[in-house]
Amino acid sequence: MGSSFSRTLLASIFVAAGLLHFVAPAAYERIMPPYLPLHRELVYLSGACEILGGLGLFPRRTRPVAGIGLILLLVAVLPANVQMLLDARAAEKPSWWVALLWLRLPLQLALVVWVRKVSRPRG
Repeated sequence: MGSSFSRTLLASIFVAAGLLHFVAPAAYERIMPPYLPLHRELVYLSGACEILGGLGLFPRRTRPVAGIGLILLLVAVLPANVQMLLDARAAEKPSWWVALLWLRLPLQLALVVWVRKVSRPRG
């Protein structure tokens, strides 16, 4: 996969995911850990960060900063992914669903690696 294509694909994924935070915020609020305040506001904030970070991957000048921001965002949303897993287990969701949620956790690390790869300055 060429670096330009990879970067465009990843940027598009982040922009699309960020837009979904505004289209369907309730879906994201449901997975927020209960100890966090201001669920709707945090959903909108994380969506805006995804959009800005994704768009920031396009210009060469903003790419490194966008990469750092997206990596920090991926770390920040990890508790929501863990919460979704805990809720699924507590609700006794099907084992295949729980397994998918377990697999989602290392996906965050894969996304961090991908963001780092496409955002680091060449030279």
